[in-house]
Amino acid sequence: MSKLYIFGIGGTGARVLKSLTFLLASGVKCNVDTIVPIIIDPDAANGDVSKTTDILRLYQNIRSKLTFDNETKNEFFKTQVESLTDNFRIKIQNSNKKFKDFIDYSSLDKNNKALTSLLFSERNLNSDMEVGFKGNPNMGSVVLNQFNQSEDFEKFASSFSQGDKIFIISSIFGGTGASGFPLLLKTIRSAGPQLNNFALLQQAQIGAISVLPYFGVKKDEDSDIEKSTFISKTKAALKYYQHGVNESVDAMYYIGDHHNKDYDNNEGSVAQKNDAHFIELASALAILNFTNSPLRSEPVVKEFGIEKDSASILFTDLNDITKDNLLKPLTQYYLFHLYTKKKLRNNLDMKFAAMLELSSAFLSSDFYGKFRLFNDQYWEWLEQMKLNERGFDPFTMEENTEDIFDSVKGIKLKNGSFLGPKNYERYTEYLSKSSKSIKKASNIENKFFENFYITTNKLVQEK
Repeated sequence: MSKLYIFGIGGTGARVLKSLTFLLASGVKCNVDTIVPIIIDPDAANGDVSKTTDILRLYQNIRSKLTFDNETKNEFFKTQVESLTDNFRIKIQNSNKKFKDFIDYSSLDKNNKALTSLLFSERNLNSDMEVGFKGNPNMGSVVLNQFNQSEDFEKFASSFSQGDKIFIISSIFGGTGASGFPLLLKTIRSAGPQLNNFALLQQAQIGAISVLPYFGVKKDEDSDIEKSTFISKTKAALKYYQHGVNESVDAMYYIGDHHNKDYDNNEGSVAQKNDAHFIELASALAILNFTNSPLRSEPVVKEFGIEKDSASILFTDLNDITKDNLLKPLTQYYLFHLYTKKKLRNNLDMKFAAMLELSSAFLSSDFYGKFRLFNDQYWEWLEQMKLNERGFDPFTMEENTEDIFDSVKGIKLKNGSFLGPKNYERYTEYLSKSSKSIKKASNIENKFFENFYITTNKLVQEK
């Protein structure tokens, strides 16, 4: 079984992993059997990281009840998600100190103190690192230089096998991502015999995405984070990447946007909960592009673009390849969510429910409860992307409408497609027709997902 190890560095890395999880739940094509998310962030209470780990665990719980073989039609939740470490994270030791205590500044002699003062400001030295590096990659490069010595990193090296791949997500305009990416890449490429499978790591296929500025932060005199520094930090990092990074990866992806929204200036901890953004979804597509592309003999550098410069992106604003990747699976899962949220409980007397053995007991089960929690997060993800700048707004986002087949904006229904029952009545009719082909030996969870996948697939093709 092939695995893709995905290192999500900092808050941006965690948010991209969140988008990837929703894409995988929707059945977007992924040419690996298993993904292994690994989050690197010294901020133990980071709100974005905590939210992502909660969503990943929900995905795992749902996926654990499902089985896939050559006869399975269902693509929802098909990709396995494996936990390598506690809460999907690599622990960063001693990151809850002030920076000067971490480097043991008080014990340095006069000359070394003078040198340190040239490299780090007084504010750097007195900075509390409990919530990360607050946009200071010079601090992050020192603290994160230790992660390769951790037990969690050794677990990664020991589990790595022939044919496995690695992908690294980081932002380039902050502190954790900008410092962590080059260090992690260097550690993997220069792995020595102290690590298991070091030869495999040195030769591994590695892809990476570097996320350029795509949001700002509001002015706050008490905060160390200042959006006016984002561009200068990005330029400096890009110059370094050009000569020290790009040639060390097999595929390097870049993405950013001049449309951006100012978020509240939260330096970290539980308050750091940025709204979901289309840039994070597009970054997740870079991961899938890497897994789905053939191996290359030479490094390649890619960027992401949209077909139409829209402030509120629809599927029709995307190029054909991106639209083909997203339109069908996201629409199918959207329809899946709507029916289970609005109609299923009241339709347990329908033919498909009897065929699948669906009952109020199933709707009260732990499995279905976690499925509904996951879908609530999925809906919030879509709503946040819709309201962000630049927005992603492909659906009407109306849960109470009966006109569910007009839910996809900018795409008209095919003429003559919907003779006979309309909307939910047609949906229910298709569920009953599809239920006849479901294997009775399957568990109820598999039958439930299989039937809804087959039905939504037919409805989207018909639309």
